[in-house]
Amino acid sequence: MTLTTPAGHGSALVPVKDPVLEIRNLSVDYGYDADPVHVLRDVSLTLGRGEVLGLAGESGCGKSTLAYAATRLLPPPGLITGGEVLFTDRDGTTTDILRLDDTQLRASRWQDLAIVFQGAMNSLNPVFRIGRQIADGIRAHRPGVSQQEALERSAELLELVGISPDRLRSYPHQLSGGMRQRVMIAMALALDPQVLIMDEPTTALDVVMQRQIVEQIADLRERLGFSVVFITHDVSLLIEIADRIAIMYAGEIVEDAPALDIYHRPRHPYSSALLHSFPPLRGPRRELSGIPGSPPDLARLGAGCPFRDRCAFAFDACATVDPGLTIPDVAGDDPRRAVACLRHDAAAVRAAGFEPQPVPVELSLR
Repeated sequence: MTLTTPAGHGSALVPVKDPVLEIRNLSVDYGYDADPVHVLRDVSLTLGRGEVLGLAGESGCGKSTLAYAATRLLPPPGLITGGEVLFTDRDGTTTDILRLDDTQLRASRWQDLAIVFQGAMNSLNPVFRIGRQIADGIRAHRPGVSQQEALERSAELLELVGISPDRLRSYPHQLSGGMRQRVMIAMALALDPQVLIMDEPTTALDVVMQRQIVEQIADLRERLGFSVVFITHDVSLLIEIADRIAIMYAGEIVEDAPALDIYHRPRHPYSSALLHSFPPLRGPRRELSGIPGSPPDLARLGAGCPFRDRCAFAFDACATVDPGLTIPDVAGDDPRRAVACLRHDAAAVRAAGFEPQPVPVELSLR
């Protein structure tokens, strides 16, 4: 996707200040034959230093694929076909993670970027005690650290995430789901990374434990200063923790904006539909409305907007014109906002020979 300035809009997109991670035009295919499935298509995101970036969307939209591709953990038959993943260190040195050799990549993992996987029970080794697993990770990157020093550091990390140090001798099956997830967070923070990628860390937890984990992450971010990419299908959860939210659909970013703007003023029909699929905690009751249909089959994705078959605001141009990320032409909008919707891109619609359509009230109210 390209970023354009729509006709009649005088400002350009304001770049994120002090970026620590920039994903530029990242593309991923599944399959090595002559007809691969394009699961990510020119995805671009920027994470600011100290920022929490939420990544939301339905299952199968490419969120986890994006995380694994950016950290080069993508399993076969996944194949990165283009793009850059630029990491900027505290001293200003910028490195393309996709160009690192194996030795450089091993040194970068857990020190520059760390990841918390979705299933903590599947990520922890069931036959080793928690303390050994954390200590082994520390010593793998810090050869000069003794086993005793690594265990002492492991105890400090457990205390950091609210677990008693005596749990170092516990096996994963002896911990609750919430405690296992906290152990994974402790392991990810062991080497003081600058970026923490969290792949749906609260999906398997009850709402009370979800709240505790989210509060824990927010507190640690404030204390340690790392940046977070928080991946989930629950937009309501991101409203509480994220500074900015990017909405994914069918392997593309369809809206990228400050979290409160997404919540109060969604510009893309898909963002609006996601927000209307969960009940508000305050204010008057309102009828919930699900999103009709299912996400498209990426193996048979044709031209046009991939959301058009489920969109209440689709018009003729949506079937043939591919929407690009553009700045919505709405007075007073944040210049950091970008939306991939033809209702907000009159220039692209005219260029394709169609008549632009007005922006619906639901997608234009401040």
